[in-house]
Amino acid sequence: MESFYRTHAYLVEHTTATVRRDLMDQINWNDRLIGIKGTRGVGKTTFLLQYAKEKFGTNRSCLYVNMNNLYFSTHRLVDFAEQFYQQGGKVLLIDQVFKLPEWSHDLRECYDELPNLKIVFTGSSVMRLKEENPELCDIVKSYNLRGFSFREFLNLKTGLKLHAYTLDELLENHEIIAKGILSKVNPLDYLHDYLHHGFYPFFLEKRNFSENLLKTMNMMMEVDILFIKQIELKYLAKIKKLFYLLAQNVSKTPNVSKLATQVDTSRATVMNYIKCLADARLINIIYPIGEDFPKKPSKIMLHNSSLIYPIYPNDAKDQVVWETFFVNSLWKDHIVNNGEQSNSFLVDEKLTFKICSDVNHHKFHRENTIYAVRNQSIGKHNVMPLWILGFLY
Repeated sequence: MESFYRTHAYLVEHTTATVRRDLMDQINWNDRLIGIKGTRGVGKTTFLLQYAKEKFGTNRSCLYVNMNNLYFSTHRLVDFAEQFYQQGGKVLLIDQVFKLPEWSHDLRECYDELPNLKIVFTGSSVMRLKEENPELCDIVKSYNLRGFSFREFLNLKTGLKLHAYTLDELLENHEIIAKGILSKVNPLDYLHDYLHHGFYPFFLEKRNFSENLLKTMNMMMEVDILFIKQIELKYLAKIKKLFYLLAQNVSKTPNVSKLATQVDTSRATVMNYIKCLADARLINIIYPIGEDFPKKPSKIMLHNSSLIYPIYPNDAKDQVVWETFFVNSLWKDHIVNNGEQSNSFLVDEKLTFKICSDVNHHKFHRENTIYAVRNQSIGKHNVMPLWILGFLY
């Protein structure tokens, strides 16, 4: 146990969160079992350690442990948790809980046997904490940690503390909001860098970002999909091939039959793999209005714009990048469907957004359409700058 305390103290003392995530204040930390999900690379470990640093420092009532530790290959989590509790432990932070073969059962046992111990754990975005783990559905509170928004990236780069807005607030007051932000910083000076590498916090590390992201993308498929979804290793090549084929045809309606032939599998399996890729946050699936899985998607997009550049280092199409940014920004709290016009989307089944570089290029200005314009700092009426949608979280 002493070695775990030493590791915890070292990690907490050396943790520096460059941007304090809003989720820190949105979680009800009084709950006894809290699950924090998120795609690989968005900073879940840092989030746990920052919580420990803010609330406990190196006080031994809180302990961070990672299930990669080989200790847990021969020791039960509930026994470890009980020993920690008997030594005065109050909050156990468990990273990568899915590495335990019976993780959901173990968490339930800890919850039942140690009613005065709080557990906060991290897991992959592909995990369905309640749907696939009935023993947890009535006790766990689940939250999602996303990659950096454009707003968070701006705050990191400038030292500002710009806050988020709801979509309704932006639609009603985007001109006033934009003027307030522009009085402090010009967001267009930072937008390209964000689109290229701003979603994943590890761009701050002194490593080649594209190579690191490619490694992360492979880990999403090898661990987050195969390991957690218990898919046999021999099918990994098919999943990777499917992902690359989809990435080559982003923003287009996928031909599922053709993909099945190319990947040498059935249409049903292709659809299941597409769902897995979406759960891993490698892609976003755009469906026709009122439809969902397993219906055929109307469009497949990469989950965020940073994923585009390792695949297309010299050929990233601007329109695809802008649309990817738009969909990813809206995805957290809104339903996004394909729109009837080209380069358009329907949000919450009522708001039509058209993504364009210059509204003057459009012959008709439809009053029922909101134009999200890339090369514009400020808008007016139903024309708004695209960058401001990066302030939704």
